[in-house]
Amino acid sequence: MLQPETGLLKLTKDSRLLKGSIVALVTPMEEGGAVDWKSLDALVDWHVEEGTHGIVPVGTTGESATLTATEQTAVIAAVVNRVDGRIPVIAGTGANSTQQALALTHSGRAAGADACLIVTPYYNKPPQEGLYRHYCTIADQVDVPIVLYNVPSRTACDLLAQTVARLAKHERIIGIKEACGTPDRVSEIKQRVDEKFIVLSGEDSQTLTMMQYGAVGTISVSANVVPNLMSKFCQSYLSGNIAEANELDRLLQPLHEVLFLQTNPIPAKWALHAMNRIPSGLRLPLVALAEEHHASIRNQLMKFKAL
Repeated sequence: MLQPETGLLKLTKDSRLLKGSIVALVTPMEEGGAVDWKSLDALVDWHVEEGTHGIVPVGTTGESATLTATEQTAVIAAVVNRVDGRIPVIAGTGANSTQQALALTHSGRAAGADACLIVTPYYNKPPQEGLYRHYCTIADQVDVPIVLYNVPSRTACDLLAQTVARLAKHERIIGIKEACGTPDRVSEIKQRVDEKFIVLSGEDSQTLTMMQYGAVGTISVSANVVPNLMSKFCQSYLSGNIAEANELDRLLQPLHEVLFLQTNPIPAKWALHAMNRIPSGLRLPLVALAEEHHASIRNQLMKFKAL
């Protein structure tokens, strides 16, 4: 298990703390949609015990799009408090408005997050110059390490490697979660940035290939369900045990597939509920997993002895 430095975590471009399996944490909710704080604490403890290397609260998987700003800050603070310095906490603070993302990032920093993960502005489809200015505005005004997040399938805009290279020159922008769907984008980025700039996979099924291109781990959906195996998989590759990493990746691929049978985090939350770790709650417009997918996910959970 990767261990943080003693004392306060300091994530800079000289740091190697952000690597391995970083869970994109679900936000546990009661059936009516209220945040289940007790389950949230229990999930954090479980991840630390199982060897997860970092936690991202209120990212896409944490249903940030349907949480209020007050709730987002409260979830971040709760995770920070429960983690208590044991592993890094990277708060999701993105929005499609620069001013809103700026405010959320200020709040994430104030709540004690070690870094902030900021998705590209969604829906309004900014050009590359707009993306560059968006991130620079936030990085200039908030004293916190920033990890860019590129996921065009959700946002309708693509943060290109050239723009990443421009942003990587900012002292507070330390890395990127890359989920463009094309693993060799990692190579494009790595060729243009300082070697200390961190690249993390945002696609579980592509993490092995991305690490072969230079990524140092993943911000993972599957880690919600099998945290120990995702940790072991990443650690095996990073420590040079490529054969073991390949074998674990082969075993994990069917799980990655079923966890995206419907929109994330619907399948992951169904799986965790089946494992008796969280209630069944989601917030509209997300709805419960279609019954036709239950058997596929249950079979995978049984294979990994998660039930």
